Amino acid sequence: MYLLGYDIGTSSVKASLVNRETGAIAATAFWPEKEAEIIAKKPGWAEQRPEMWWDNMKAATRLVVDKTGAKPDDIEAIGISYQMHGLVCVDKDKQVLRPSIIWCDGRAVPYGNKAFESIGAEKCLSHLLNSPGNFTAAKLAWVKENEPELFDKIYKIMLPGDYIAMRLSGEINTTISGLSEGIFWDFKNREVSQDVMNYFGFSRDIIADIVPTFAVQSVVSKEVAEELGLKAGTPISYRGGDQPNNALSLNVMNAGEIAATGGTSGVVYGVLDQVNYDPQSRVNTFAHVNYTEEQTRLGVLLCINGTGILNAWMKRNVAPEGCSYNDMNELAATVAIGSNGLSIIPFGNGAERILQNEDIGCSIQGINFNVHSKAHLIRAAHEGIVFSFKQGIDIMKDMGMAINNIHAGYANMFLNGIFTKTLASVTGATIDLYETDGAVGAAKGAGIGAGIYKDANEAFSTLRHISTIEPDVQNQSAYLEAYALWKQRLDTIMGK
Repeated sequence: MYLLGYDIGTSSVKASLVNRETGAIAATAFWPEKEAEIIAKKPGWAEQRPEMWWDNMKAATRLVVDKTGAKPDDIEAIGISYQMHGLVCVDKDKQVLRPSIIWCDGRAVPYGNKAFESIGAEKCLSHLLNSPGNFTAAKLAWVKENEPELFDKIYKIMLPGDYIAMRLSGEINTTISGLSEGIFWDFKNREVSQDVMNYFGFSRDIIADIVPTFAVQSVVSKEVAEELGLKAGTPISYRGGDQPNNALSLNVMNAGEIAATGGTSGVVYGVLDQVNYDPQSRVNTFAHVNYTEEQTRLGVLLCINGTGILNAWMKRNVAPEGCSYNDMNELAATVAIGSNGLSIIPFGNGAERILQNEDIGCSIQGINFNVHSKAHLIRAAHEGIVFSFKQGIDIMKDMGMAINNIHAGYANMFLNGIFTKTLASVTGATIDLYETDGAVGAAKGAGIGAGIYKDANEAFSTLRHISTIEPDVQNQSAYLEAYALWKQRLDTIMGK
């Protein structure tokens, strides 16, 4: 028997079938093979057709079913992970009214900033835990002002995962976690934010019915079951945004636990058990997947834009010709901790929220032409990425989070021994690496929601542990000295 998980990403849709007893991945597939289209009618805009997500999901489903030969009765529950912050608008006939304005579209920033000023910074941060910024509510405000005739036709708004659930079941609903990522949820009053709705002039009616994150939210309709080769009535029993879902995939559910990723951009996602926020709004705070009105579990999200993209730039422009990423790691390992006083400030992929949305670019600090080589540059890049993570983790500590352990998937930057050892040593936290991904996490989330597993601990008891990295206590002072120098140089750039 299987659990089916979907990960509705920006570049593709991934589907995984997971054996419910063993936790083993029976099959995984993604579609399309090339990156999915992003519509950019103007600079800074980014849209995708929700119907494309649906078509890609159907293709990925057929692939995993064909790989396993799974019969409709073999699939017990369905879970959905999805790209966060997107806006989907449908009419009363559940027809999409316009392409989705997705997470990386920047047009709504002025609307969110104005709301932050008008509602008030203290009230926004204490009730919403974020500025409305460029999130879903601000995107809807853009539609209201610029496409008023279309806005008047809106019956319900949804996030990308809500849309996929609607196509599977015919029912429209959402979760508190989803509403919080759209900046619609008031954490103090534990309701849809009246301040946000009133300020933007939105009717409460456009918000979908709220269902628990882990529960039978709806079931697969007869028509869709026939189209996809599934069983009518199969429960859709979990959905979560990609970063909260990544944390779930690593069984990060309790206060003080941390999930991290190191792809093109890097994310540190920590769980907090009290309503709190960063007064400088350098991190985002959303309802975690196990947040309820009775249990406070918040996900504090730090995103660093210049992570794997810096490493890729180093490979293209600095590393010797034909050098693989593993070769780069070995080259960097020939250099001492701290790269002989060389620091790289890694913020070269746009404005960074951790820097209060300043775009300071990437810079190399302290280079000596008689001392430093390609190996020093590569190691300094890896250390600089780690130090940006450390800066964010310190913000989380200031918010009351005790951080002793970091969970991460064994992929991307976490394949790099220097990166992981430096991160463990500079933060003092152990790092546990696991084999997992978002679609697998969504499948196991579905098992929890459907009652197949009693809780997350049972669901992830079969999570494959790869290795544990302990802090290098003997050399910890060297790591901390390198970080202190990096931070001093960053502060100088920032004019502090």
